[in-house]
Amino acid sequence: MGLRPARTTRKINKPAWTRHSKRRPRKSYVKSLPHKNLNTYEQGVMKEDYDAKIVLLTKDAVQIRDNAMEAARQTLNRHLDRRISGSYKFIIKKYPHQILRENRMLSGAGADRISKGMRKSFGKPSDLAARFRQNDTVFEVYTYSNKFDVVSEAYRKAGQKLSGNFKVLLEPIGGNE
Repeated sequence: MGLRPARTTRKINKPAWTRHSKRRPRKSYVKSLPHKNLNTYEQGVMKEDYDAKIVLLTKDAVQIRDNAMEAARQTLNRHLDRRISGSYKFIIKKYPHQILRENRMLSGAGADRISKGMRKSFGKPSDLAARFRQNDTVFEVYTYSNKFDVVSEAYRKAGQKLSGNFKVLLEPIGGNE
């Protein structure tokens, strides 16, 4: 079975069943963790003379899976590396720790005789996600203020990989505050 569409996990309308304890495994709701797709959270070089912080904010509360965040990270980093190589610092702000569960159903001939349906349908861990409230920061890019157009275009391309609505905000940093 393939990956379910993002619309099945986008809304934050379910409680968080994410308790996983390495020290006391019997206290865990979730016995095993799914594979992490997002491993890199910072890229680029931080310089002292950057004068702008350009952030990608969520317009609504949304839950984003780690594989979508990884795809957006690769797209954004590739665009920035080609256009302004060596003059940016890119940071992912939230760690995907929400464990998404899925009650897998059988399909095909004779599946109704084998499958248990919705009996004990708590689900098995299938993926990880990060929950964002309204106006939470998803990504941050530190760079020069004249590179705003390049970064906003990179955010536009990366936003196509994420579910939800986003806005770009330029925050000046440095001595002119």
